[in-house]
Amino acid sequence: MAYVSMGEAHRRITEYLNRFCDAVSYQDSSMLCRLLSFSSNSPSLLSLADALNVFQDASSLIRQSDKFSEYGEILAHLFRSLQSYRVGNLVEAYLAFEKFANAFVQEFRNWESAWALEALYVVCYEVRILAEKADKELTSNGKSPEKLKAAGSLLMKVFGVLAGKGPKRVGALYVTCQLFKTYFKLGTVNLCRSVIRSIETARIFDFEEFPRRDKVTYMYYTGRLEVFNENFPAADTKLSYALQHCNPERERNIRMILKYLIPVKLSLGVIPKDELLQKYNLHEYMNVVQALRKGDLRLLRHALQEHEDRYVFPLTSYCTYLHLNCIVAVFLRSGVYLVLEKLELQVYQRLMKKIYIIQKLSDPARAHQLKLEVIAKALRWLEIDMDLDEVECIMTILIYKNLVKGYLAHKSKVVVLSKQDPFPKLNGKPVGS
Repeated sequence: MAYVSMGEAHRRITEYLNRFCDAVSYQDSSMLCRLLSFSSNSPSLLSLADALNVFQDASSLIRQSDKFSEYGEILAHLFRSLQSYRVGNLVEAYLAFEKFANAFVQEFRNWESAWALEALYVVCYEVRILAEKADKELTSNGKSPEKLKAAGSLLMKVFGVLAGKGPKRVGALYVTCQLFKTYFKLGTVNLCRSVIRSIETARIFDFEEFPRRDKVTYMYYTGRLEVFNENFPAADTKLSYALQHCNPERERNIRMILKYLIPVKLSLGVIPKDELLQKYNLHEYMNVVQALRKGDLRLLRHALQEHEDRYVFPLTSYCTYLHLNCIVAVFLRSGVYLVLEKLELQVYQRLMKKIYIIQKLSDPARAHQLKLEVIAKALRWLEIDMDLDEVECIMTILIYKNLVKGYLAHKSKVVVLSKQDPFPKLNGKPVGS
């Protein structure tokens, strides 16, 4: 930190106070956003923080002017937060920012128009980011991370302020998305339900009136929730909406959407082109797609094992604090891993179809009769050892799930295929629906 004289510190603080009050007086939302964006680490905010740590009594400057004292509670907490943030005391920075946020929300509630919505967005974003950083500091010191949970409660309060009639209600979806990010980080996704009900059932909200950015984020997170709930048609609808309306220049966001949309599409029988996977660097799905095309069960299992860390729901410091060990079953069996694991049935179907095609070329009259021993040999060639009882069990499941049309002749150990469409396509429907 460069040397700052007392006079220079006084000048910087007074300049900030004037800019803040002018931004409110003239309803200059863009200016107010810049003044509140801690995480941007802008030179002007860092220089203000240095000045505050030199001057030490900015509260006296606020009290000395009627212009400043009108927003005294807001500014005092904001300054304390910025001071702590600058010296790396993130827990204290969060606590002070939370008090500032509460005071700002109260002031926002009193403003009749929605001119400060963007500034409120910045406050909501910053409170979440600061909470995450504060929790990392707490965890590193062996303490319980609790600030992000507190930030979630504050964001719910903000949502309540916006969930009413009038122009401010368009901000509710942005806050909802910040809540989603908070709950996903905490691993408490069940808390999303009440907010979703408010957005989707309340008559005061018209989804199409929300900003496109917020609609895309909302559909992305609700689509992920549908993946976890194994409601793949709904997940397809929501994630496809997010993809179609996402800014095409935001390739990182498109990749995030595709990370969930591709497994959903695969589960519905839709295979993406290799060019799409290459364009968005989704190489972890390349072998999965090839396994589906070839009916190669060995390749699918290898791909799942190789990229398991990308498919599972990531553990966070919050889980570590609760002494959860490495890969926990509830996380391993959630998210896209379970979706991809269930693709095995489709791979079996394609393998059966390949055997059927080969047999049709060599013995057309008996093409519709697949011996279990032949299937077992094909699996052994793929280094998957199964006895006939296990093969029979797999075939029974394929028939039950309507991936194979036919019946099982148990005594003769033969699968008798239907002569019409023996391997039905999913046509956008989940397996077994």
